[in-house]
Amino acid sequence: MEDKLLPKEKNKLRKPVVEKMRRDRINSSIEQLKLLLEKEFQRHQPNSKLEKADILEVAVSYLKQQSQQDQTFLHKNREQDFNSGYLRCLKEAMHFLSYYEPKKETQVQLIKHFCKAQMGADVMYSPALRSPPLSPRL
Repeated sequence: MEDKLLPKEKNKLRKPVVEKMRRDRINSSIEQLKLLLEKEFQRHQPNSKLEKADILEVAVSYLKQQSQQDQTFLHKNREQDFNSGYLRCLKEAMHFLSYYEPKKETQVQLIKHFCKAQMGADVMYSPALRSPPLSPRL
C-alpha cells in the first residue's frame, strides 16, 4: 500500500512518527539531566515536582557556576605556575653567577640584585612558593 502513496502523502504519514521520536529524545535527555543533577535539585527545590523548564534552568545555572569555578581555578594555576617558574629562573641565575671564580664587580652586583628580587618575590607570592634565598658564595 505504501508503494501506491504519493511522496507528499508519505511525508504526512511519517511526520507524526518523526515528531514523536524527536520529543522522546528530548524527554530522555531531560530525564538524564534530572538524574545527573539530582543533588543540585535538592538544594534548589527540595520536595517539589520539577517541570522540564525547571530542570533546564537548574542545569544551565549549574553549568554557569561550574564554568566560573573552572576559570578561577585555571587563572590561579597559571599565576602560580608563572610565579614558580620566575623564582626557579631567579635561583638558577643566582647559582650560575655565584658558582664561577673570580667574581667580577658586575657579577657581585647582579647577585645582590637577584637576592633582593628573590626576597621581594618570596614576600609577594604564596607561601607554597616561598623558600630560603640562595646564599651566593661571594
